[in-house]
Amino acid sequence: MAIARSRVVVGYSRYLVHIADLTAGKETIATGMTREEERCRAAIERADAGEIVALVSSGDPGVYGMAGLAIELAQRIAPELDIEIVPGVSAANAAAAVMGAPLMLDYAVISLSDLLVSWDMIRCRLKAVAAADLVTALYNPRSKKRIRHLEDAVEIFLRHRPSTTPAGVGTSVGMPNEHIALTILGDLLSLEINMRSIVIIGNTHSRSVQGWFVTPRGYAL
Repeated sequence: MAIARSRVVVGYSRYLVHIADLTAGKETIATGMTREEERCRAAIERADAGEIVALVSSGDPGVYGMAGLAIELAQRIAPELDIEIVPGVSAANAAAAVMGAPLMLDYAVISLSDLLVSWDMIRCRLKAVAAADLVTALYNPRSKKRIRHLEDAVEIFLRHRPSTTPAGVGTSVGMPNEHIALTILGDLLSLEINMRSIVIIGNTHSRSVQGWFVTPRGYAL
């Protein structure tokens, strides 16, 4: 295990709390939210000094995680640094497994956070995947300040899919307080959704099968 081999573990403070049983006896470096570059720099500088360092992300480090930033910064700071990316389970896959099989066919993943990508660009992508009838997983669907984004997204999808299209919300997936709710597109906004949630919207062929959210792949049954 990468963490077991490391002498230094760097990560968002909330994540390090969750893996405290793995970091006993190790040096930990924690920072708050939105300080990703600071964490990456600290990890790279310590690794460049000869330490074995684990930089922790949630989910999969290559899906809205730290892998890309780490590679970009390392290219500038320590281009010869040996980097290993350990795959994980992204929230879309973890939530889908609990909901059933909504991602059985082509799907898209879009973050509704406009912190690093403009809302105009996000809307453009939402319109494209909605029109293409792709099952869509929405990351960062709603925050205390960002309320209208999810409402706009649902409005876009309703232009291309029936209100009865299956949808699901997974909150704190994989944690002790995990909550999964299956619904339909037309009722999605009535559910409690926050930054710890992921939303999956089915395509026009998705359906409910004995309480499971399923997107048929097309087998002749």
